[in-house]
Amino acid sequence: MAQAHGGEYRDLVVFLAAAGVVVPLFNRLKISPVLGFLAAGVLLGPDGLGRFAQSGGWLSWLTIGDQAQIRQLSELGVAFLLFMIGLELSWERLKAMRRLVFGLGMLQIALCAVAIAVVFMVLGQALAGAAVLGMGLALSSTAVVMPVLAAQGRINSETGRATFAVLLAQDVAVAPILITVTVLASLAQSGSSVEPAELGRALFTLAPAAGGLFLMVLLGRLVLRPMFRSVARAQHRGEGRELFVAASLLVVVAAGVAAQAVGLSMSLGALVAGVLLAETEFRREVEVAIDPFKGLLLGVFFIGVGISLDLDAVAADPVTVLGLAGGLILLKALVVFVLARAWGLAARSAIETALILGPAGEFAFVILSTGLVEGLATPDLTRKAMLAATLSMFTVPLLAVLARVLTERAAPAADPEIKGLSPDAAVLAPDGAVLIVGFGRVGRLVGELLAEHDQRFIALDADPTSVRSGRADGFEVYYGDAARPEMLSACGLDAARALIVTMDSPTKVDEVVKAARALRPDLILIARARDDRHAARLYALGVTDAVPETTEASLQLAENTLVDLGVPMGLVLASIHERRDGFRQTFQAAAPDGRGARPARAFRTLRASAPDLGAEGSSK
Repeated sequence: MAQAHGGEYRDLVVFLAAAGVVVPLFNRLKISPVLGFLAAGVLLGPDGLGRFAQSGGWLSWLTIGDQAQIRQLSELGVAFLLFMIGLELSWERLKAMRRLVFGLGMLQIALCAVAIAVVFMVLGQALAGAAVLGMGLALSSTAVVMPVLAAQGRINSETGRATFAVLLAQDVAVAPILITVTVLASLAQSGSSVEPAELGRALFTLAPAAGGLFLMVLLGRLVLRPMFRSVARAQHRGEGRELFVAASLLVVVAAGVAAQAVGLSMSLGALVAGVLLAETEFRREVEVAIDPFKGLLLGVFFIGVGISLDLDAVAADPVTVLGLAGGLILLKALVVFVLARAWGLAARSAIETALILGPAGEFAFVILSTGLVEGLATPDLTRKAMLAATLSMFTVPLLAVLARVLTERAAPAADPEIKGLSPDAAVLAPDGAVLIVGFGRVGRLVGELLAEHDQRFIALDADPTSVRSGRADGFEVYYGDAARPEMLSACGLDAARALIVTMDSPTKVDEVVKAARALRPDLILIARARDDRHAARLYALGVTDAVPETTEASLQLAENTLVDLGVPMGLVLASIHERRDGFRQTFQAAAPDGRGARPARAFRTLRASAPDLGAEGSSK
């Protein structure tokens, strides 16, 4: 009757406890959390504390028993990761990456598969079995590699772009590889050749996949934007953020299930959904809503990998298993390094890319298991290959650190343009934009003036109508609440040149200023103020410059009056600027410790590079 006493939630409690302890501990020790989850999986699995669970009943509450449930949740984690990656892409960027994906990526799969197959043939495997092992082990782990690169801040580097392109090619190749395994099984059963009808049926299985992918793209373009626009309106009316979270979860799961239904991987379906949403104004809000679920479910994936490591089998033949793991990493790394250099990557980037793509990936288990079912691969050697693949995945965080150590002495240089991938096709958005919070009348005017002077900007607004209007005019405007630090980070605040807050609600302006200043103490931060008192309060919060509406309106009226009375324009402007500087000094003096003085110099620097920025602020 354990079920009646909460035993059905035991695995969930154990996982959450591991996540709550492991991640903070490994972060404090400056060790990749991925390693922590992998180690937790080994510890909490049948070869860890599970060994003693029968002799000590209470230990069963410290182990994970339902591995099938863990595998299902871990598959969702990988799908969420690919969905998040898709949100950082667009069809234009994918088009720019096509030569890198279908060039470097597909060559890596083909050459690594051939090289690994040749090694297994030398070890005595038949051609069909060696081919299955080669194709399965040629793939790498998106779920492990991308979080490790993100933790190092390397996703937007040359290494990150090339690595992602290869991993994307591998995800696309999974379905054709599985079809190839089916064809090889038909060859083996017929003795020498495949019947045309059987080959036709095998190849015909590609048709539902292609048709399903086309249908997903079509429905996504027709349905996603109206659906999220409706949810955003409800959220703007104060009906709760949980609706947006629910809609985001629905899209990820539905896209993954639809992809599985037509023979594709769940992660590829999620990637397509992410790419479709990347074209919409809701991209950043969805990213923030999904991120916590992605992190937790990826943790489930890593724990599942750790649980699947059979330590008894490793101990039974450590030389073979460890030799296969080490040989796999070295062979793949060598092939990837040669290809990366031939494709134009710098030596240091080629080394990093080669080392982190050397280990096997999660799809190896799917392909090798299919080979076992089809009777193509030798069971004993295939199981040892799976163990070697699992061990190799453990080494990804360590290899990433090793790659940085090996290349840190090399002189840092700007990332060159890779063949088939322009600098603008980076996985993440280009750095150095100006962020505008609030894209109503005032924010739009600021954006138009920035655009006139070739200053790139990104706008953020919590009103779906303003966002829709801005995007209809070709501006890069996103839906979201800028008072949330995670939203500002998602919009690239870390690399932003400046933040301009133009909302008409003093309370919301204060919230955004506090959140932004906490994330970026050095940020150029210009805010719209309601009146003199609000301006003084904003300077106390650390803004670079506050523009009070009442003061600016008075100065504008005085300027127009003096000019109409015939006073020379030069004298009028000098008087107005002198009076404006006096007001600014008065507001800054109200801030404790003179916090406004230092940012003011930064504001003048920005105004020198974009002259009309200050002019707009002073002529509202």
